[in-house]
Amino acid sequence: MEINYWAVLVCGVLAMGLGALWYGPLFGKKWMEIVGANASDMVARAEMQKNVWKLYVTNFVLVLFQAWVLAYYIGGWTDASGVTNALWIWAGFIMPTIAAGAMWNNDNAKVSWSRFLIQSGYQLVIFVIFGLVLGAWR
Repeated sequence: MEINYWAVLVCGVLAMGLGALWYGPLFGKKWMEIVGANASDMVARAEMQKNVWKLYVTNFVLVLFQAWVLAYYIGGWTDASGVTNALWIWAGFIMPTIAAGAMWNNDNAKVSWSRFLIQSGYQLVIFVIFGLVLGAWR
């Protein structure tokens, strides 16, 4: 089975772009509240920005790996669309893992639900996008 590496790269770029929107203008304020960040603390912000590129690079590599694994999975399951495959992976593995992390972090219920919905919502949208891209280019 062949993997279309251009499709995997496109998925990686799309995931980073969606992440910037998702954790920025769409849900950034709520996310900062959940993780206890203070946007007005310029000292902490400057310190974080010094090393943030390492996190972006690491995240990009992990997303590429995630898209590659999904491409491999989609390529092997030819009786379903890329989106169907992506939704099964999300429902069976991604969402339950995020739910467990949100439930067992000692936050109150409102924060736990917000954390779960923001993170699993992002993963749902990105996996649908991955399924569309990888399914179209298989």
